[in-house]
Amino acid sequence: MYDNILNEKLMKLKENGQYREFVTLNRICGQYPLAKTNHIENENSVVVWCSNDYLGMSQNPIVIDAMHKAIDLFGAGSGGSRNIGGNHYQYKELESSLAEWHNKESALVFPTGYSSNDATLQCLLRLFENCIIFSDELNHASIINGIRSTKAECFKFKHNDTKHLEKLLSEQPYNRPKIIVFESIYSMDGDISPIKEIADLAKKYNALTYLDEVHAVGMYGPRGAGIAAGLGISDSINIIQGTMAKGIGVIGGYVTASDTIIDAIRSFASGFIFTTSLPPAIVAACYASIEYLKTSCIEREKLHSKTETLKKHFKNAGIPIMNSSESHILPVLVGDAKKCKAAAQQLLMKYNIYLQAINSPTVPIGTERFRVNITPNHSDEKMIQLTDALVEIFSLFNIPFSHSMSKTI
Repeated sequence: MYDNILNEKLMKLKENGQYREFVTLNRICGQYPLAKTNHIENENSVVVWCSNDYLGMSQNPIVIDAMHKAIDLFGAGSGGSRNIGGNHYQYKELESSLAEWHNKESALVFPTGYSSNDATLQCLLRLFENCIIFSDELNHASIINGIRSTKAECFKFKHNDTKHLEKLLSEQPYNRPKIIVFESIYSMDGDISPIKEIADLAKKYNALTYLDEVHAVGMYGPRGAGIAAGLGISDSINIIQGTMAKGIGVIGGYVTASDTIIDAIRSFASGFIFTTSLPPAIVAACYASIEYLKTSCIEREKLHSKTETLKKHFKNAGIPIMNSSESHILPVLVGDAKKCKAAAQQLLMKYNIYLQAINSPTVPIGTERFRVNITPNHSDEKMIQLTDALVEIFSLFNIPFSHSMSKTI
């Protein structure tokens, strides 16, 4: 009976083109963004165009060397949670570096960016009695899960709509605890939130601000500290959350805030207290990557320059980048789940190009897309190859080009 129930639900995913399948990709150290789909030595390489390793820092020799040295010194694992297994000195170094990066008093590291959002929001919403949370309607699943795991009252405000947010805030008592949670860059649309305006509203209506900068850290702002830092308003944001799995190129999540807020999360968040900590080698690699990105602008400049070049190639070829994009994330509209999945398979098999289909429920039905991310390591030749391949694929599957669309998205 139970298998029948699950198989029916899985079948519906397959029928709708929403069923997810893993693609074997063995990244080649030192040759990013190249990968192989098998272990065959003479197999043709695949070009990866949708990784979150935005700056290629997973391949940076300084990062790799730091990880090797830490493994040689301390072994593979951490031995447990930080309360039980001990608090390795490198955690202190990394958290001090993160706090300084975001101009905050303290920081706390988690195993993943998902867990840092989930555990922190659950914790704060339980600590602040009668707290109400205002959440952007396009916030990440980790934020949504953290909120849903509590009994806190939640209002969603229309995406990046400060007028709607103010209306909701104005309807609540001034002294009622409030948290506004939003992202700086939204991963599927590539748009940037009105951070300053939201921070001003939070001050006006006595609310805490919680900003997810996972798709910005490393790539934006002075020393790569994110969008808020680039605007010079980090001080106006109470809690800044980030990840070390994207621009930093390793894995792990974190939150930065005042000493009191971080100590409360450390002391009360079950998702922190009862989880195994990151191994010292991972922490050492994260620290090395962040310290490098604080001083090197080369990777950021190449990322943004190449993003603009690729956008020009797409525009000239009629490849439809969604109008929402104003960052390094380029969502290419397909608009049909089955076509999106089939096109991705054809790109891989015929052109040795890896792009993952982004379908519902990750994005709304009718806005299925490819999420293209260039890196400093992609060459001009690879940009032309991708553009030409997409033109052929769009023609093959009768996917609309930008010049043939009757309306903008």
